[in-house]
Amino acid sequence: MISRSSYALASKALASRSILRPSAAVAVATNASQLAAATATMPSSSFRSMSSQPKKHLVTHEEGVHQTMELSKSWRNKPLFRRQGDVRFKSGLEASRLLISEANRRDSHEIEYIESISSTMECLSPLFDRNPRYAFVAKQLMEPERFVQFRVAWMDDAGVIRMNRGFRIQYSSALGPYEGPLHLGSHVNGGLIKALGFDNVFSNALTGYDVGSSVGGSDFNPFDKSEAEVQRFCQSYMTELAKYVGPDIDHPTMGMGVSEKEMGYLFGQYKRINVKSTSSSVPFMTRKESEVPGKAIALFAKEMLKDQNQSLMGKRCLILGSGKNARAVAAKLLEFGAIPLTFSDESGHVYEPSGIDESKLRTISNIKMERGAMLGRYVISSTTAKFNEPGSVFDIPCDLCFPCGQIKLVDAEAVTKLADNGCIGVIEGGHKNVTIEARQTLKSRGVMYGPHIMTLTGANIVNAHGHNLPGEILEEEVRRIYNDVKRTATEFNARGDLFAGGSMVGFLRVANAMLTHGAV
Repeated sequence: MISRSSYALASKALASRSILRPSAAVAVATNASQLAAATATMPSSSFRSMSSQPKKHLVTHEEGVHQTMELSKSWRNKPLFRRQGDVRFKSGLEASRLLISEANRRDSHEIEYIESISSTMECLSPLFDRNPRYAFVAKQLMEPERFVQFRVAWMDDAGVIRMNRGFRIQYSSALGPYEGPLHLGSHVNGGLIKALGFDNVFSNALTGYDVGSSVGGSDFNPFDKSEAEVQRFCQSYMTELAKYVGPDIDHPTMGMGVSEKEMGYLFGQYKRINVKSTSSSVPFMTRKESEVPGKAIALFAKEMLKDQNQSLMGKRCLILGSGKNARAVAAKLLEFGAIPLTFSDESGHVYEPSGIDESKLRTISNIKMERGAMLGRYVISSTTAKFNEPGSVFDIPCDLCFPCGQIKLVDAEAVTKLADNGCIGVIEGGHKNVTIEARQTLKSRGVMYGPHIMTLTGANIVNAHGHNLPGEILEEEVRRIYNDVKRTATEFNARGDLFAGGSMVGFLRVANAMLTHGAV
């Protein structure tokens, strides 16, 4: 016999539970009267939209951190590799080491790719512990779906035929059509394109949008060429690339060395040789340069500081690089009351001890809008600027550092200098700006690190919402992505490690889709 008091307590528990989890209330109610009592306590917004309810975890079909995993132990008994005998693993760490070893065996000459595989697989080992089947998906994901390399022949202003290599790697379409940047520069090679394509899988996936991953480019340096030479190269490059890209197939976007002008030339050639250049009124290969990716980088820095009960107001910031992202970061930092101190390029760095204000930023932007112009010209227009003083930009005292330049710009020695000078955070504004050794030094010195797989998602946001998206929506999207990454890192005992959290979120979304596709 149930007492009235016990019945009342049960009713209250049922009511509170129904507010938090409407689906649970419906499941618990077993008769008409209980169902009526449960649904009566639900807010009307619960029926209009379920988007406010906590999402089920990516690993299981349940909610919360400590899950009851439904996994088949038989997967741990299956061989991960069947080369010269069956190779099995007993732990997630062992699985990640086997995967890294296999990547080294097959592609040891591609240094950048091996580095990406190594750092990512080590982060994923907790997932392999919880569900061994994910190790088999990771093995499948290490191999890109398609990798195209081709010759790009073009004629320079002297009438000489020049030759470059063109690349496009279509790494994964598990979540949707391929999408990714084009990079131009003398440093671009097959190994780098493969590494960037692999990283882009996780970066695109953690946004939650239905897009795949691709990356392309060429070892062509646009900064020391005339406008006519750049146009002829872009037309030759697109003549071959057009066979593999298109609306709803593969959407190239702006990357390193690719500005509004290059995208215009590329799209013009694509439009000339293809009948269809849009899909459902959605423009293909956006030619409009956007500041959204740069603004998103500053917003991620704002979210990171908020967790430390700090803000960007008054923070002295080193900005490495002077491209479109670097200048957009500086503009957004000024809005938040931060103080940009530096910009840099191949010629060196300029340093304004009292900070770079809006008028000085406009001057720098006007200089860099001219193809091949060096930053050193800025010192002519400023009486307070220092050029290459001190000798190393990392010797300048600062609170935050935003590397937005070349790959591997920040190494372990640079991190040591930054930490000694009071830097509390390094937020990547470019692809793979921080070396693996530098990441480890950042962790050991207690310096915040914003990885590029998270901070560069601004390009995906603008492609999903358009160039005219309001600032409030951008902030909401940045906050959502950041919280997903932070929550996942915490759940898998990697609190504060945003690179590990971003890698796991991206991998889980792609892997769960791949599991439904079979052996493809």
